[in-house]
Amino acid sequence: MASAADRMASNISLGKFAQATELRKRLWFTLGALVVFRFLSHVPLPGVDPRALATLYDTTRGGVLDFFNNFSGGALERMSVIALGVMPYITASIVVQLSTSLSPQLAAIKKEGESGRKRLNQYTRYGTVFLTAIQGWFIAVGLENWGATQGMSAVIEPGLLFRITCVVSLIGGTMFLMWLGEQITSRGIGNGVSLIIMAGIVSQLPRALVNLFEGARTGTMNPLLILGILVLALGLIAFICFMERAQRRVLIQYPKRQTARGMMQGDKSFLPLKINTSGVIPPIFASSLLLMPLTVAQFAGKSVAGESTAGDIMLQITSLLQHGSPLYMALYGAGIIFFSFFYTAVVFNPEETAENLKKYGGFVPGIRPGKATETYLDYVLTRITVIGAAYLTLICLVPEFITSQFGIALALGGTSLLIVVNVTMDTVTQIQSHLLAHQYGDLIKKAKLKGARNR
Repeated sequence: MASAADRMASNISLGKFAQATELRKRLWFTLGALVVFRFLSHVPLPGVDPRALATLYDTTRGGVLDFFNNFSGGALERMSVIALGVMPYITASIVVQLSTSLSPQLAAIKKEGESGRKRLNQYTRYGTVFLTAIQGWFIAVGLENWGATQGMSAVIEPGLLFRITCVVSLIGGTMFLMWLGEQITSRGIGNGVSLIIMAGIVSQLPRALVNLFEGARTGTMNPLLILGILVLALGLIAFICFMERAQRRVLIQYPKRQTARGMMQGDKSFLPLKINTSGVIPPIFASSLLLMPLTVAQFAGKSVAGESTAGDIMLQITSLLQHGSPLYMALYGAGIIFFSFFYTAVVFNPEETAENLKKYGGFVPGIRPGKATETYLDYVLTRITVIGAAYLTLICLVPEFITSQFGIALALGGTSLLIVVNVTMDTVTQIQSHLLAHQYGDLIKKAKLKGARNR
């Protein structure tokens, strides 16, 4: 049965949307910020030869760089100032969040509230600069030596000046994207970083679909196979929508209370626990942890391949962890499962929830308040997280398996599809919330006007 909020949301007309000026401003700001992001993806690094770079990049299509390029919206292929995207920021966030669970000092900072959150965000920014500098240096060295065996060079004037310029430009681009994501979150609609990642993925979709249908036209791909891919994509989208809305509702009972008018009946409510509490974070975290080192290894390996044992080892590691390889999928699945449990523990604290229920007199029927409630909530959360982790792993690895077995480059991989659907659902939900808030605001204003007239 639909809730009252859902019924009210369905009754919101386009006229109400036109009257919500604050929502329109937020939507226009979000759209403008994403346009700026797409514009920056076409601004190349200083000193890079675009033609030579495009020729060299064609030799690595289908590998790790191609997958990472999909997340950056083609910025890596063009080697723009935002070639690294927001992945260094995400990696730094992972490190900081893991550190808060391992370090008592950082855990104490986290408990300080808003001031502690600001300090941890500052540490995340420092980590982003550090990681971008390291990755930018390896990319600059790799660009200088990339194509040396073919008599080509993607860099016009190699040297120390180019390396410093490349590192500074990449740091500036990544930090600007991080700032832009924060501005979208505070002044726009939705999570800024997630929207930036989604915009990069969606920007690659038209070209991928054109290549797919071009293959059917030229006869290189079976039309029935393309139809099967589209049906599979629609099925995965429906499955994602179903699982993202699925929840385990825990019954909460409140005792009867004595008032001046007599005995009040005890209230009942539900504590909703989402099957996928961690959302889209585990695939993003797992892919960023795999892609960043592999990107550095691939550039560094190409720069010293054949000259040292270290370079050959790097290239060998890169080949073993190619996108779609068994080892890559095993590590990717393990990362998704780990971050599903880790991020769920970060988002939902059974001890704090049990304490709050006890404070306000609520209890789970048949479970004693306090420690027993905490144990019960932790037990329920662990069971549903197993289902959520299995669902995320299945969604992300099925397209990978199809790609590796049949050699078909899907327009959207499992991770990309999951990100696009999740971010779209979250954005639509926030838009509905703003419309509901605007509608309630109008009702309150009308009630105040009627009250003033009656006086």
